[in-house]
Amino acid sequence: MLISLYNNNTSLINTKTGSHKVSEIIEFIKKIPKAELHLHIEGSLEPELMFELAKRNKIEIPFKSIDEIKTTYNFHNLQSFLDIYYQGTKVLISEQDFFDLTWAYLLKSKEDNIVHTEIFFDPQTHTGRGIEFDLVINGIHRAILKAEKELGISSKIIMCFLRHLDEQSAFKTLDQALKHKDKIIGVGLDSSEIGNPPYKFERVFKKAMKEGFLTVAHAGEEGPPEYIWEALDLLKVKRIDHGIHCLEDEKLVQRLRNDQIPLTVCPLSNVKLYIFKKLKDHNLKKLLDKGLITTVNSDDPAYFGGYLNTNFIECQIALNLTKEDIKRLVINSFRSSFLSEDEKKKWIVQINNFV
Repeated sequence: MLISLYNNNTSLINTKTGSHKVSEIIEFIKKIPKAELHLHIEGSLEPELMFELAKRNKIEIPFKSIDEIKTTYNFHNLQSFLDIYYQGTKVLISEQDFFDLTWAYLLKSKEDNIVHTEIFFDPQTHTGRGIEFDLVINGIHRAILKAEKELGISSKIIMCFLRHLDEQSAFKTLDQALKHKDKIIGVGLDSSEIGNPPYKFERVFKKAMKEGFLTVAHAGEEGPPEYIWEALDLLKVKRIDHGIHCLEDEKLVQRLRNDQIPLTVCPLSNVKLYIFKKLKDHNLKKLLDKGLITTVNSDDPAYFGGYLNTNFIECQIALNLTKEDIKRLVINSFRSSFLSEDEKKKWIVQINNFV
């Protein structure tokens, strides 16, 4: 459906400002400068690179072809995805591997006209199998420095704690990060949400904030609105990653709106993990219309069927987003970023003037 609409220049959609050809809005999406705030770098590991790294590092993987890998990408919930996700990360061994992984994502970002990224990484996924923390962060950081110089893309790095592991493991990981404060701007919370509420990590986040890290957390993806409340009140987060279940609690919606707490929403991810059966059922537009600072992101694009532009384009078609909606979503991403206020203003002016 997406391809046929894209190729059909006569297809029209109605917007508040008149009728635009679908192809025109798609071109608008592709060309407008964007920021991405919810991207797991391990989730950008494409099958081709997985095979290349497995060969380089002499790692056996249970797949004989790229097509065979892709057939495993039929998930029924978050955990079924994570099982494959963690299996794929086993090919990441050296600093160069983490550089290559990050550089590949940043090249994709350039294609999508992303000018700023805030990248999650999961150090415990790697340190738990004997890979040194320093090696992981140095490879990622080296790639973002190169991208800033050669691609004109700025980046921030956010270290996530795996919520299915215990508090002690998170504290150890935080201690490992302290000497890399110049590279890591914040900490987050990800992995299996159900049964792992934010309150488990209240003390870890308190220490992280004391050390000067900004805080974000995955909440309300599969978990209930209560997890979002906990992330706000106990972890003191600056952003909620996902947060789509907030609409089940009107008081929570009011809190998010009044406190201007951004949501980093990942539409294709939510459909791939059966949180919504179809993209047309997604609540992205409802979140936006409620006055919430809603953003669009790709989450784990190698597994969920598309990078940032694809998320925008498919949402535009499924939800009939207008150019004004697209601009709001893009501006929200810059507003919600950890860029300086001057940098935010610079990009927001450009977006407002973009036609």
